Amino acid sequence: MTLVNRQGKEPIAIFGAGWVGLVTGACFAELGHEVTIRDIVPERVERLRAGEVPFFEPELEDLVKRNADRLTFTLDAAEAAAAAELVFVCVDTPPTYSGDADLSRVWTVIDELPRLERRTILVMKSTVPVGTGEKVRAALEARGLSHIGYVSNPEFLAEGGAVEDFLHPDRVVIGSFAEADGDRVAALYDRLDTPIVRADVASAEMIKLAANAFLATRISFINEIANVCEVTGADVEKVAEGVGLDHRLGPHFLRAGVGFGGSCFPKDTNALKQLASNSGYHFQLLSAVIEVNELQKRRVINKLQKYLGRLRGKRIALLGLAFKANTDDMREAPSVVLASRLLAEGADVRAYDPVARPGDLVRGVSLCDSVAEAVRDADAAVIVTDWDEFRSLASAEVRDTMRRPLIIDGRNLLDPDATRAAGFDYEGIGRASSPLAALPETADRDAGRETAVRASGPAERSGGPGGSPDMSS
Repeated sequence: MTLVNRQGKEPIAIFGAGWVGLVTGACFAELGHEVTIRDIVPERVERLRAGEVPFFEPELEDLVKRNADRLTFTLDAAEAAAAAELVFVCVDTPPTYSGDADLSRVWTVIDELPRLERRTILVMKSTVPVGTGEKVRAALEARGLSHIGYVSNPEFLAEGGAVEDFLHPDRVVIGSFAEADGDRVAALYDRLDTPIVRADVASAEMIKLAANAFLATRISFINEIANVCEVTGADVEKVAEGVGLDHRLGPHFLRAGVGFGGSCFPKDTNALKQLASNSGYHFQLLSAVIEVNELQKRRVINKLQKYLGRLRGKRIALLGLAFKANTDDMREAPSVVLASRLLAEGADVRAYDPVARPGDLVRGVSLCDSVAEAVRDADAAVIVTDWDEFRSLASAEVRDTMRRPLIIDGRNLLDPDATRAAGFDYEGIGRASSPLAALPETADRDAGRETAVRASGPAERSGGPGGSPDMSS
């Protein structure tokens, strides 16, 4: 017998109350389903029962509160599975030291499934290597659970806009061993106006990895173009605009910056590269994408040294810690690499982010409560995350509170000409800069000319005509 609620919707269980699991569960509740979400962390479950979302994601907390009567949170795996017709696996699959995906949490879910008598479908939302579905099916059969179906239904959610992505997706991908099982999962998305891509399980698993790898490739490509723009005098913003208007290419993921981070792109590109290696194929393009991204994070250090010389004793303000705006996620965030490198150079590092709370990830960095506090007496401010509030950074108040009004714009948020006109030295990513403006002042002249520096233009302030560059550093 199939369980349904009064709206004719099949009940759903979600294993994992992390970012993917909670967004998935709350959105299915919004679509009218009774949803039971199971997690193994008691404190998280208690907070969710109280209507508190344990991480920052726009619209999600309102969604959870609005659908409180259709959402149940539990620590009991048997309770969650018994209440549902479809069991979604939404657990983390972090990388191992070898680069492979760690599937230990997935296997824990499989091991904890009770002996359900009715036809239940296990739906894999977690990002897993190609071939995982076959292994899970074999494990279920070994436990005498061959009546449990399996469907691959990868998520394509972007942090900071996950609710919108779920409710208005580009597509829904469904890979199944049995067509009827795929039909039942497809029916969950009937209210969404979107294409449904039906595939075999292996192809569905590959679609997720391939999509993220391709997007990461676009980011590394435009960052490479940005680096060439810097040495040729071209402007990557104009280049990206012209390239993106080609209907064969489009404008998406053509924004130069300090590199990609987060929970998906770094993990999935490495996982696909490792999957290929394990199969005897060297994925050369993806290896280059990963290398470019790692080097891009470190280019900010060179830009700072170009203006300041040695960084020992210099105060640097990092503006933004999360890997992107509208999230508090710091997994693989460029800020972590930048903070570590700056500390290794002997810099005094201050940091501010509107929502991210890094804990021990940036140990040794002084965390500030505002932009004003972070930039006070700073020798440079580095925009690391594209928060909207940083778009007004080039103000007279910021200029006058900094020891040296220098902005390294790692997200190209600011207008270069307007920023320089406001009295700042400015360096973006893939944007031409004056070679004279980059020559640092000597330490003894810095102190003696502090008042004059604040009143001078960028070129004079930085050792241009009338200045004296410090060649010793």
